[in-house]
Amino acid sequence: MMTHTERNAYLKRLGITDIQPPSLAYLFEIHRAHVQFIPWQTIDIVAGKPVPIDTKKSVNLMISGRSGYCFHLNGAFGELLRSLGYKVSWHRAGVQPMGQEPRINSFHLGLTVSLTNEQEEEQRWIIDAGLGDMPYEPLPLQMGSYEQGPFHYQVTPSTVAQNGWRLVHDPHASFVGVDFAPEVVENLTEFVPKHEFYSRSADSPWINLFLVRNRHATGSNEIRGCIWSKREGITTEKTELRTKSQWLEVLGDVFQEHLVTYSKQEQDDLWKRVQHLHEEWKKSKRCVN
Repeated sequence: MMTHTERNAYLKRLGITDIQPPSLAYLFEIHRAHVQFIPWQTIDIVAGKPVPIDTKKSVNLMISGRSGYCFHLNGAFGELLRSLGYKVSWHRAGVQPMGQEPRINSFHLGLTVSLTNEQEEEQRWIIDAGLGDMPYEPLPLQMGSYEQGPFHYQVTPSTVAQNGWRLVHDPHASFVGVDFAPEVVENLTEFVPKHEFYSRSADSPWINLFLVRNRHATGSNEIRGCIWSKREGITTEKTELRTKSQWLEVLGDVFQEHLVTYSKQEQDDLWKRVQHLHEEWKKSKRCVN
């Protein structure tokens, strides 16, 4: 369990200073803050500095001013919610990329929270701080369609897990949807080999892809290599970040990712690697055209 000091430091990172009893309104407040102020990222994987996914290290990442990807973000977020008195469950899940089939392969860590409503009925909520271009707010684990600002989501039965559920992502999102298994996972052992693949395998989709994402009420932000995409409503504006100082400024000001655990030399090395990958990507685009 998190200590009171860790819990308070975590909440401070989210800009939240008051401790409240578990409620739906407070859950929404914490979720919004998490996906806005702590981005999803592949920075450490691209830099060759992957961080283990045990919850203690993940919580320390958040407290120290860093971030992570799904295993770190949802692992730490689940611990924060438990420390605040919420009933949290972990689930095996799988993200469906464009052009591929639905799957539950434990390459994503899912979260649900159970709350008792005013009628003394238990309601379950889909919580996710680890999907990148993720929902801004919790979604009810109830089949239906849901609007969040310019984004449209659906919750449907999973076709790949009996009694499981599926989050159908916004049509303009980077992937199709996510399927979740109903069984509760008690620890993160299941996900360790998946993290090792993502972090170190030459076949990992993230090993050569610098990607940082966050959400806000009316849109989202993404840095992919040296391209900053800023979505506001249904409009997306793209900016090429041409210098290290500009790149670091956007990382810090827009994503709250100041690379505080990276030395000046490591930041410089990372910029050179990302810039090289970006130039290779531009060459490939020219070849295709």
